[in-house]
Amino acid sequence: MSNEAVTATTTAEAAAPAAEPIPHGLGSSLAPADARAKTEGTFPYAADLWAEGLLWAAVVRSPHPYARITSIDTTHAREMPGVRAVVTHEDVPGSPVHGRGTADRPVFASEVVRHHGEPIAAVAADHPDTARMAAAAVIVEYDVLEPVTDPEHAFEAEPLHPDGNLIRHIPLRHGDPEAAGEVVVEGLYRIGRQDPAPIGAEAALAVPRPDGGVELYTASTDPHTDRDALAACYGLAPEQVKIVVTGVPGATADREDQGFQLPLGLLALKTGCPVKLTATREESFLGHAHRHPTLLRYRHHADAEGRLVKVEAQILLDAGAYADTSSEALAAAVSFACGPYVVPNAFIEGWAVRTNNPPSGHVRGEGAMQVCAAYEAQMDKLAKKLGVDPAELRLRNVLATGDVLPIGQTVTCPAPVAELLQAVRDFPLPALPMDTPEDEWLLPGGPEGAGEPSAVRRGVGYGLGMVHMLGAEGADEVSTATVKVQDGVATVLCAAVETGQGFSTLARQIVQETLGVDEVHVAPVDTDQPPAGPGCRGRHTWVSGGAVERAAKMVRTQLLQPLAHKFGMSTELLQITDGKITSYDGVLSTTVAEAMEGKELWATAQCRPHPTEPLDESGQGDAFVGLAFCAIRAVVDVDVELGSVRVVELAVAQDVGRVLNPAQLTARIEAGVTQGVGIALTENLRTPRGTIRHPDLTGYALPTALDAPDIRIVKLVEERDVVAPFGAKAVSAVPVVASPAAIASAVRAATGRPVNRLPIRPQAAVVVTGQ
Repeated sequence: MSNEAVTATTTAEAAAPAAEPIPHGLGSSLAPADARAKTEGTFPYAADLWAEGLLWAAVVRSPHPYARITSIDTTHAREMPGVRAVVTHEDVPGSPVHGRGTADRPVFASEVVRHHGEPIAAVAADHPDTARMAAAAVIVEYDVLEPVTDPEHAFEAEPLHPDGNLIRHIPLRHGDPEAAGEVVVEGLYRIGRQDPAPIGAEAALAVPRPDGGVELYTASTDPHTDRDALAACYGLAPEQVKIVVTGVPGATADREDQGFQLPLGLLALKTGCPVKLTATREESFLGHAHRHPTLLRYRHHADAEGRLVKVEAQILLDAGAYADTSSEALAAAVSFACGPYVVPNAFIEGWAVRTNNPPSGHVRGEGAMQVCAAYEAQMDKLAKKLGVDPAELRLRNVLATGDVLPIGQTVTCPAPVAELLQAVRDFPLPALPMDTPEDEWLLPGGPEGAGEPSAVRRGVGYGLGMVHMLGAEGADEVSTATVKVQDGVATVLCAAVETGQGFSTLARQIVQETLGVDEVHVAPVDTDQPPAGPGCRGRHTWVSGGAVERAAKMVRTQLLQPLAHKFGMSTELLQITDGKITSYDGVLSTTVAEAMEGKELWATAQCRPHPTEPLDESGQGDAFVGLAFCAIRAVVDVDVELGSVRVVELAVAQDVGRVLNPAQLTARIEAGVTQGVGIALTENLRTPRGTIRHPDLTGYALPTALDAPDIRIVKLVEERDVVAPFGAKAVSAVPVVASPAAIASAVRAATGRPVNRLPIRPQAAVVVTGQ
């Protein structure tokens, strides 16, 4: 090559744009490590698992919501060719009951079934079709009973369970019971049953161990709690049961119900073979817990200026057949019954009761979502009665740092509710169709909607939501993490399950920022690791992320101490930036790779937030570690002749503490808002007389891409919570809480109708001529 060619090549290289830097550390949009595998379809889920000598399982479920079992005959099933085992309640060697919050749910029903789909027996066979046929061959004789499906009737009905029908009652008393306002509005509200509708099939594989124990490979979101419950039912020591978390294809609730895992382990122990179960969508609807249907009665008192004087409410949660986490959901509902508003006097009665409806449990924003829909409807009623703009009325009452909640707890974390509401209120409204006549107008009902443009009215509404982070009422929140570094590669070991909330990515970012190491791996989760707790309420960002940070800082100290000692300075005078270690005075400058050469460093740390306390007999107590807030403005188009609703835009302003990963945070907010659209308009698991009708995704309408509105994140308030690691707050749940209330508010504004039920039924949005 000539000198001219060499020069030309060099000049071209110099002129070429520099490669984009790879996102690094906290505050960057580091991509998830599994993004490519999930995109290409190579990510391993539990449904993909296989083992030598595999057997297939099927579960026998009750077709009745309430019945006495008079006999169970498994003879025909056992005699079928290819069937290896059939198990019933008689084959459970340990505790006959289990449950996430309260252990009151039988592994297999023995004397009575209390909900449609309750497990009665399970079968293992050498082919999935054989297993299903054998399950159908199990003969169960029932004495069908009249189900209790109205939670209001549960108070006077015969006990459905040995523990009775009342799970918990919380009477909240705050302020002067004689206080009264000049303006009073009342309302009765109903929230339907939402299914978490997990993405992908629910599946698990159980493998017997040589020591007489069993390993389960499943998409558990709380593996240690599941392990302990399973071990108790199997009559084994916890160390004889191991749960290995496989790829979790998204979770907006407890991903895998214990009642789904338990039969598999029993069958594996009985047959001595690996056993796999992949649930159908119908089995998912029948088996896992749903959002609590709720009945709410409210009375708001305000003065002539619209400032709240007193709130009175009655809240009734339908827990279904078993308690599960209903006690925790009720605590949230009662505590947040007044919303993010200053209420000097509050008197709330809350109950959670058993019925013969499908079990209810943890679903994102439980308790808080239901009451938000009700208290925001009450704020709209107050605004209408006073002739005040709805946003202005809310601004006169919003909560701020230093205010006191109705439970008596002072809000010590950032609470920029007024700033959030002002941001969405002042954001420009979307153009009306007549302003952009060249664009096709998407009518309510879709592109082929039957409505007429002349029947469409536009409405604007608001929703202010709040949720608590971490567990509550004295829950011991703790997580443990280990960080190891060798040959320039860091590994994080933490039993925090990646459910799609982004913990694995956050852990990598924490280690990158703290240690200056680019390559960071997060080890798969199993119960051989110390517990990290469930993946809900922002726990893993706070508690598990805090544990990773502390472990990484301990490794950082190990790395820097020899250098600091050599140069006669403290480690605090050294910093790690972009993979380089430098001193404050510039005397020391080396790379992390050079300092790490030939070393293996590791450290284990825990994070445990400050303690909380249970609510007392008056509903008072410092029950929550932290709070997060959100304001949403909804713009909807309503065809007032057909009752169809189209959400045009949702403007979101949220209190996030600190943005740790911008792309991930945006995705989480948008997902939460879209889930709220489903709650508001389409999702209602219908259970006439306790029987799930159409347990499939044809009868249960999830929002699609056509239903998703324009989502505008107009403001993220980064006011750090000083008690939280990194100052960050949970971001997923509070948009779910606020968006249904905002959409209902906008439909009220468009139609003038009360809209007191979610999801909003077409008849609730129809305006009769002259109305």
